[in-house]
Amino acid sequence: MESKPEKRTKENPDPARRRPDPETPKMPLRGLLIWVAVFTLILFSVQFYLREQESVDRLSYNPDFVNLVETKKVTECEVVQEVSGGQYIIGTRRDVDPVSKKPRKFRVEVVVTDDLPQWLRANDVKFQFKRQSPVMYQLISGLLPVILILGLLYFLFVRQMRAMGNGAMSFGKSRARMLTRDRKRVTFKDVAGIDEAKDEVVEIVEFLKDPKRFQKLGGRIPKGVLLMGPPGTGKTLLAKAIAGEADVPFFSISGSDFVEMFVGVGASRVRDMFEQGKKNAPCLIFIDEIDAVGRSRFSGIGGGHDEREQTLNALLVEMDGFDTQEGIIIIAATNRPDVLDPALQRPGRFDRQIVIDLPTLAGREEILKIHSRNILLDSKVDLQRLARGTPGFSGADLANLMNEAALLGARTGKDVVVMSDLEEARDKVRWGRERRSRVLDDKERRITAIHETGHALVMKLVAESEPIHKITIIPRGSAYLGATMQLPEKDRYTQGRVNLLGMLAALMGGRAAEELMCGDITTGARSDLREATRLARLMVCEWGMSPEIGPQSFGTGDEMVFLGREVTRAQTYSEATAQKIDAETGRILREAFAQARQILETHREVLEKIAAALIERETLDGVDVDDLLNHGRIRTDEERLAAEAAAPATVT
Repeated sequence: MESKPEKRTKENPDPARRRPDPETPKMPLRGLLIWVAVFTLILFSVQFYLREQESVDRLSYNPDFVNLVETKKVTECEVVQEVSGGQYIIGTRRDVDPVSKKPRKFRVEVVVTDDLPQWLRANDVKFQFKRQSPVMYQLISGLLPVILILGLLYFLFVRQMRAMGNGAMSFGKSRARMLTRDRKRVTFKDVAGIDEAKDEVVEIVEFLKDPKRFQKLGGRIPKGVLLMGPPGTGKTLLAKAIAGEADVPFFSISGSDFVEMFVGVGASRVRDMFEQGKKNAPCLIFIDEIDAVGRSRFSGIGGGHDEREQTLNALLVEMDGFDTQEGIIIIAATNRPDVLDPALQRPGRFDRQIVIDLPTLAGREEILKIHSRNILLDSKVDLQRLARGTPGFSGADLANLMNEAALLGARTGKDVVVMSDLEEARDKVRWGRERRSRVLDDKERRITAIHETGHALVMKLVAESEPIHKITIIPRGSAYLGATMQLPEKDRYTQGRVNLLGMLAALMGGRAAEELMCGDITTGARSDLREATRLARLMVCEWGMSPEIGPQSFGTGDEMVFLGREVTRAQTYSEATAQKIDAETGRILREAFAQARQILETHREVLEKIAAALIERETLDGVDVDDLLNHGRIRTDEERLAAEAAAPATVT
């Protein structure tokens, strides 16, 4: 069936001139000729060397050569006249070399006289006179060393510099790499937990595939998309998915690739990158960690001129200047949007700013499902429970969690990964690995158990607290002698005053338990006091939860110091107000400590039972704490199952 010729369209004005496939390598004609010349030279040199290295006996004229001729042992010979003026005879003997099985050859340095030809004829020796070619001699002796040296320099320097891309004329070339669609490409199916961000970038890919669908109402394609969010939330992964889904050329580059030790290189690379994009338009250009080149041009305290500013200026002009062309979409990623220049973030350059935040509970479950595709999981594994126990985990943390669980299961010889492996991996990622080598004596074990029990008991009895997951006195990492872990039932986006006061009381529970049970206090509450002080100051200064201060915000001074902005910021409140803030912060902390101590004094017997069980078992689950609080002992699994079975009947 005869194929119809392609029509000339606006997108494809000349069907005969197709864009070359970037995966098809071009024939390196120049390099091929160089390789052929070098190979020929090497072959010629080897042949010349082997010819000179043939087995030749060097004889004296008298008596060696004379005896051979007179005894009829010479078959033929040549009398060679050298260009330099010397003369020698080279010939073949009748006897055979025992090693090579070939007739032996000889060479004799001689001064040719008129009697030599007659003497050779008289002894039946075939001979001829030969003059050495001066052209060949000069060519070999003069050009061969030069060619060898030049070839050596070419291989040592020129090719190495080209391979590294650091030639003298390539500093200003862009280092953007054009990604090809391979078999193991990332697609949108591999991205989870960031559905809103994925929907926005999917729209861009669909725009490139079918622009008329979006242009019929007068819309235009966005010029830039800025992906913002904490580290590990999937910004680069989302860009890889765009590269895997898009049917247009995709260039990838890092922000640090623009800056070099030479002045003007960054701006030149920006211009070259956009030139590549114009040649392949429509296309996508991904700049990872754009804060390396897009920092604010605020001069700070000392002022001055920076090469980074010139690179940023070139980027701003190329994205939205007089000579800007449609068809190039910039996708950038950063986890420091606060340091980016305002001119870079305005509409017309980055039209869309997509925030990729930490995944929610449902998002964490979906991410765990993706990362468990290639892991053999036990049928009893509950990924939803694991997702509940990982609040604040990023996508990278969850990927690391699944990998650590697989390694732990393989190390212990299991055939599948069970729930205990996943929970141990979760604790390792968050708090560090168990350090059983850090041996605590009986006194320290008791103090640590009392401290953690104080946290757990106050957590159970304050209002609006999350369920307890487990308590442990096994040291982890470098800073934890024990830990009390909670299992949130849902994601929280706001915190009420009652909830915050309960959190402060729970943080003070460890110190209060030490004071109540041991009559002394230790340094183990250092991190608890630091976190409690931070929360109390935020309640007073940021959230207006102090009756004395009122609904005002004063700023805590915790902002990142960038280019001297916070250093030079004037204080917006008086010294008297600062004293009130300190007084209110101290009052809230003292009341939280008093509340924790009152709870522990009321339930001192339960505190002692939980601490004793914790010393014995080293780790208690949340249900064990509930049993000790409600029943005074830890029930067996059969008793718990029986109670769960009887609960519905009691309700009806």
